Amino acid sequence: MRGPGRRRGRGAGRSGAGWLFALTLLLWGAAFGRDSFDAWVAATDLPPLATTHSAEVVDRQGELLRAYTVGDGRWRLAVSLDAVDPDYIEMLIRYEDKRFREHGGVDAVAMARVFWQALRYQRFVAGGSTLTMQVARLLEEGPTGTLTGKLRQIRVALALEERLSKDQILQIYLDRAPFGGNIEGVRAASYAWFGKPPHRLTPAEAALLVALPQAPESRRPDRHPEAARAARDRVLARMEGAGILTEEARLAALTEPSPDRRRDFPMLAAHLADTARAADPLAELIQTTLDAGLQTRIEALAARAAREAGQRQQIAILVADHRTGEILASAGSAGYGAETREGYLDMTRALRSPGSTLKPLIYGLAFDRGLAHPETILSDRPMDFAGYRPQNFDGAFRGDIPAREALQLSLNLPAVALLDAMGPQHLYSALTRAGASPRLPIDEAPGLAIALGGLGLRLTDLTGIYAALAEGGHRVDLRFTPAPTPGFQPVELMGRAAAWQVADILSETPRPLGIRGAEIAFKTGTSYGHRDAWALGFDGAHVIGVWMGRADGTPVPGAFGGERAAPVLFAAFERIEGARTPLPPPPPETLILANASLPAPLRRFTPAGAAAPDPGPRIAFPPDGALVEGEALIARVSDGAAPFTWLANGAVIAQSRRRDVPLQLGRGFSALTVIDAEGRSTTAHIELR
Repeated sequence: MRGPGRRRGRGAGRSGAGWLFALTLLLWGAAFGRDSFDAWVAATDLPPLATTHSAEVVDRQGELLRAYTVGDGRWRLAVSLDAVDPDYIEMLIRYEDKRFREHGGVDAVAMARVFWQALRYQRFVAGGSTLTMQVARLLEEGPTGTLTGKLRQIRVALALEERLSKDQILQIYLDRAPFGGNIEGVRAASYAWFGKPPHRLTPAEAALLVALPQAPESRRPDRHPEAARAARDRVLARMEGAGILTEEARLAALTEPSPDRRRDFPMLAAHLADTARAADPLAELIQTTLDAGLQTRIEALAARAAREAGQRQQIAILVADHRTGEILASAGSAGYGAETREGYLDMTRALRSPGSTLKPLIYGLAFDRGLAHPETILSDRPMDFAGYRPQNFDGAFRGDIPAREALQLSLNLPAVALLDAMGPQHLYSALTRAGASPRLPIDEAPGLAIALGGLGLRLTDLTGIYAALAEGGHRVDLRFTPAPTPGFQPVELMGRAAAWQVADILSETPRPLGIRGAEIAFKTGTSYGHRDAWALGFDGAHVIGVWMGRADGTPVPGAFGGERAAPVLFAAFERIEGARTPLPPPPPETLILANASLPAPLRRFTPAGAAAPDPGPRIAFPPDGALVEGEALIARVSDGAAPFTWLANGAVIAQSRRRDVPLQLGRGFSALTVIDAEGRSTTAHIELR
């Protein structure tokens, strides 16, 4: 018998006798009791025909991203006839059952040949099993070495031919044929042995897949590569003899290496695939909006970036089309199985501190409420907000500065002052309206600290927020499902003029050294303790979010968003095929004016009750009336805004941004004056001896 999992040879004598006896009974019944025979076939109780397939997650074009084994641990991927190389189908039928399209389940010609060979050689040297009979055996999964088993197999084959079309029978074979180990079906076999779908098979590959089901274990390419190759070559020789292949084609196929190892099944977007499957655990096919090609390039970028960062650092990257909300690529880590980096964790959905990445939203809300304009002068000085005294990242203060520059420099004081003016709850509400799920410490209400990262957000949340900025201030339905999210409403976070102003500012933010990307608006962020490095950006079509850090939340000393995450962000944009889509022009209602031309309330922002009293510069040393030995001294100024100009008796003697400056005055009385950047001054009268 020639059937899945069976070998031809010595055992054919005993099994052949059983086949002969079974065939004799069937022929006798068909000849002398046709009606009864037909009724016997019609009454056949068929085994279940439905096949359980591996769950598959595919991209927007149907390309496989990730598959899962069925319940018993076998790989069995669904496949249709038109998704298999036609040459493989032709080889299979020609090699296994050349009269498949004509017979009714049992091939009488083949059986006669078996009988004749048995008489001639005094043993059964070949089987007469048809493809339909092999399908019957696959469906039954029962013994066929007994007379009862053989009769049952023939009966099921005849019944299958009565109830199914030839293509439907062939379909079951393509789904269930064994190909070694836990591999079932031609599609799973094509991925396992060749790493590609079955519509792209070469003649040599098709021949191997024809040969494997005859002896799936003894011909397993990873365990018995020589046996697999020899079986393949016999199929190729038979195909040349049958006129399916030319001699040249056969000789070329013989030079093709036969696989000697099993390949891994595709594992793209592994974390997102897990999420998609958890949302629909009964589905066999889950389509997503991802682009498999882009996903491959983004995962390679993530792996390289994490490797170069070292220190057990991880990375997550999210790419989406903000015009539709469709996620195009999602790398939850730099390796799903990277144990030392906790690669199994999906860092696109991990709650982390966003650092300074919420500042663009704060400025956009302030612009929209008329509190400020990109050219409004803000104050960057020490401030006290009811006991909360934030500092800039570098500990310095810039004094008066335009809002545009304050955002580009990511200064803390101006952002906190703006948030204080409109209330932290407004920012928190904007986050939720953008689709984010911010997490505050238990029993705490939103406070000013959320401006600088004092809450938990996910990379998916932040990417959605920046997508809204790119889409004129409207919430975007960020999703990986092809269909829109049920009940989604495009809520407005801010007017389109305010959103454009933020994008315009971010598009002019200085790039990291050696980085280009003029059409990209971006912002970086670093959380407290250097635990999280962020970079988010968008052009006219795409939005990308990047997170870097350690998955366990431990600090990474010296890791900054601008140095670590920003280069990855721009590299991710380069992985998107096609020309860069420019940012849109300003909406007609946008107020584009210099500071001097702005309405008076917009020229300068003065936070009510937030700024600490600032009397201007004060000479801390030497104090007024001091007597100093020598002709030189080191003067010190406190308060005021740098740079500072120093005068002695009305003559300029020094200019410096530093608060300590050496001065050469000469002996005698001097009127020492300092003037700060805002024109405020103070004088101390001293004597040098």
